[in-house]
Amino acid sequence: MDEQNKNLILAVVLSGLVMLVWMTWFAPTPPDTGQVSAGAEQAQDAATLPSAPLSQSAPATSNTPAPEAADAPRVDIQTGRISGSISLTGGRIDDLQLLDYDQTLDEDSDNVRLLSPVGSEHPYYAVYGWAPGGELGANDVPGPTTQWALVSGETLTPDSPVVLEWSNDLGMRFQRTISVDDDYMFTVRQSVLNGTDSSQRVAPYGLIERRNLPEMQNFFVLHEGVVRLNDNELAEIKYKKMPDMDFVAREGAQAEVADVEQNGWIGFTDKYWMTTIVPKPGQGFRSVAKYLPQSETYQAYASLPTVELAAGESAEVETFLFAGAKEKATISQYEDSLGIERFIDSIDWGWFYFLTKPIFFGLHWLNALIGNMGWAIIGLTLILKAALLPLAYKSYVSMAKMKELQPEMEKIKERAGDDRAKLQQETMALYKKERVNPAAGCLPLLLQIPIFFSLYKVIFVTIELRHAPWFGWIRDLSAPDPSSILNLFGLLPFAAPDPNSLLAIVSLGVLPILLGISMWLQQKLNPTPTDPAQAAIFAWMPWIFMFMLGTFASGLVLYWITNNVITFIQQYLIMRSHGHKPDVIGNILRSLRLKKKEPAD
Repeated sequence: MDEQNKNLILAVVLSGLVMLVWMTWFAPTPPDTGQVSAGAEQAQDAATLPSAPLSQSAPATSNTPAPEAADAPRVDIQTGRISGSISLTGGRIDDLQLLDYDQTLDEDSDNVRLLSPVGSEHPYYAVYGWAPGGELGANDVPGPTTQWALVSGETLTPDSPVVLEWSNDLGMRFQRTISVDDDYMFTVRQSVLNGTDSSQRVAPYGLIERRNLPEMQNFFVLHEGVVRLNDNELAEIKYKKMPDMDFVAREGAQAEVADVEQNGWIGFTDKYWMTTIVPKPGQGFRSVAKYLPQSETYQAYASLPTVELAAGESAEVETFLFAGAKEKATISQYEDSLGIERFIDSIDWGWFYFLTKPIFFGLHWLNALIGNMGWAIIGLTLILKAALLPLAYKSYVSMAKMKELQPEMEKIKERAGDDRAKLQQETMALYKKERVNPAAGCLPLLLQIPIFFSLYKVIFVTIELRHAPWFGWIRDLSAPDPSSILNLFGLLPFAAPDPNSLLAIVSLGVLPILLGISMWLQQKLNPTPTDPAQAAIFAWMPWIFMFMLGTFASGLVLYWITNNVITFIQQYLIMRSHGHKPDVIGNILRSLRLKKKEPAD
């Protein structure tokens, strides 16, 4: 077999293997709505208080139903980027919409809702409080059903914080001041004054709670669930793995507990959105990820050290709450200005983070320069191909030399006959003499695989590509090409098949078709293999890839098309520079059986 064709077939097989693994493990599954019974929901109408930190004894859990969202008095939240409200029942931040993001591309689409109150389909909120210690009971500290009083501020805005207050029957006064910036960061300052005639012990906490399994993308490549930093250790727990956590007696449920000495944060992350409790840098705390199976409740919270207050003494603690979109620039700004260690790593960079991060930064630098994410992807592909050009050049030169050695290889085969040892020995001697590396042709492909995965990760998880248009019909580079060959790309008067239908498998868009054509043309730089099996593999592979990648993000397909075109040009020019002019048209005609067969001798 032609050594050049061996390399090409190996490259095709490797690519096919990669795609097979990708489609097997990374393909999405239908979202699980995660509904629970009405009885289980009613049993958890109130937020569950966390177990107490460090030396504190565990508080009791309140089972008293909290008022529904419509009945609870509220304080409005209004900034340029978010809107919502705070429930005075429990003082929960439980109603939040992101004004810069719509749920779909439809003109009348609602904004993305991040947080939802009790009584909604998927309650999701943040609540703060104090866990009781010593002789204090659950009713002596503000809890999930506490009715706070608004003592300052009418609407929470970047210029006007709000102050909530509540006092117990013993003479202790609790106050909570909530402020918000122009983006997504809340600052929550909790204070307590011990008005009793004896010392008291309390412990502050901040808690994020989700009930029912949220709707998810369910991609293997994507992390959805708890993300937290314990000092310098980043940890992730998927929602589906939380029920498998060990039972922790002091938490009374499945949980993972870690004591953080100085720097850390904990919260829930989805594909594009995140809600995270962030104690002030330098503050030690107990980080807890918890699952309550009886009500399908997921918790992430930070318990701060117990405070002991003498009679008449007061204490204050301040924490941050991030609730918004995982924008790289915004998160980086918080990391720098607030000193939140490794906050940028709350974005899911994946296994190839050492490639994903620079690819991300390069892509967004080009986007800022060009002003269009589609052209930025094409520009980034040019840069990546230029960086790999020296290696590609050596690869193509090696392949050209292999082709030049074919006459010598045929002579060796004739001399060796059926003696495989002699064939291998003389072949390796020829390679050594001519300084040819037969494996060099596959090296660029091996490097291309992690780059492909990294770029896919960037396109898939970074919010900056969500709803980012290219031109014409490509209005969202993070979604598949919406055009369809079944309605002649919009020329026929009916819509394309639903993406979830069986017809969607053959409903190819313009970009996937261009991908198949670009791969097919790249093959035609070399003659079709004479072996029928090899020829069949080469004939089908571009079209198999076309269908396999048809449902991938448009941005990724655009990258692959651009990569194929550049590879074609590079290989063509290098082959020409070594005295071999590729007969592309002739190879196409022969593969289509349009060229007349030469007469037999």
